[in-house]
Amino acid sequence: MSSVKLAGSLVALITPFKDGAVDEPGLRALVEYHIKNGTNGIVPCGTTGESVTLSEVEHERVVRIVTETVAGRIPVVAGAGTNSTAKSIKLAKEAKHAGADAILVVTPYYNRPTQQGLYLHYESIAKAVDIPIVVYNVPSRTGTNLLPETLARLSRIPQVVAVKEASGSMDQVSQIIRDCGPDFAVLSGDDSLTLPIVALGGQGVISVVANIAPKAMSDLVALYRCGKTEEARALHYELFELCRTMFVETNPIPVKAAAAMLGLCDGEMRLPMCPPSEANRAKIKDVLDRCKHVQRLS
Repeated sequence: MSSVKLAGSLVALITPFKDGAVDEPGLRALVEYHIKNGTNGIVPCGTTGESVTLSEVEHERVVRIVTETVAGRIPVVAGAGTNSTAKSIKLAKEAKHAGADAILVVTPYYNRPTQQGLYLHYESIAKAVDIPIVVYNVPSRTGTNLLPETLARLSRIPQVVAVKEASGSMDQVSQIIRDCGPDFAVLSGDDSLTLPIVALGGQGVISVVANIAPKAMSDLVALYRCGKTEEARALHYELFELCRTMFVETNPIPVKAAAAMLGLCDGEMRLPMCPPSEANRAKIKDVLDRCKHVQRLS
């Protein structure tokens, strides 16, 4: 299994659509936009990429386009999580075949497994596919919290190298960092909590906001990790309203709308995702107009 360094700002990449299909030229342009602006890794086919609405053929195609465009310049962590262990293994194998450096595997949603079921889910994937695994814990969307004790067990599996932690609990983050050891990467799953998590010893963030402010999110992590804590804190507060506004409706509705306003994509979504309300659209536009860190495609 190849090693992969996961740190800094990894973008939870939107999937651009046009007339109902994946916009392949638009996807390639987004990858180049992120590399140009300092994003430290690309995460296609996650929640922000509307993965559950992609067909298996589209899913594999998106991962392949991203890996081919990146061409080894930064890590690609492909989404491969579902609420079926067998289907997750299939997606993991496809991601490896497509050239991904690692996979992001969300805890199974809806069926709400026990802690032992969660452990066995990841263990089974690790046994089936020789690729680094990033666990994704997001209880607000899955209905299940992967407890630190379970993650500590998982961290002893060589393929399980990191967690995208979105429980919102700093106590939980502290316990994970304490118990999983220095070689296990903890990445924030909440943009507004990036600085607190990095301050506790986390390595970075898998970021929604990086879709529209890639350089700033990368700088935020880099500043703190090189000891420029005051500069990092100032940037955190400059980004705070933008971070919160990207969740005024269910992700990825606000960020897709914002990306369209910035000319990054058409803003097309697949049902059941739909455009934001007019009131929230106005909020998004207002914040974009006032934030100096958002970046257009150039």
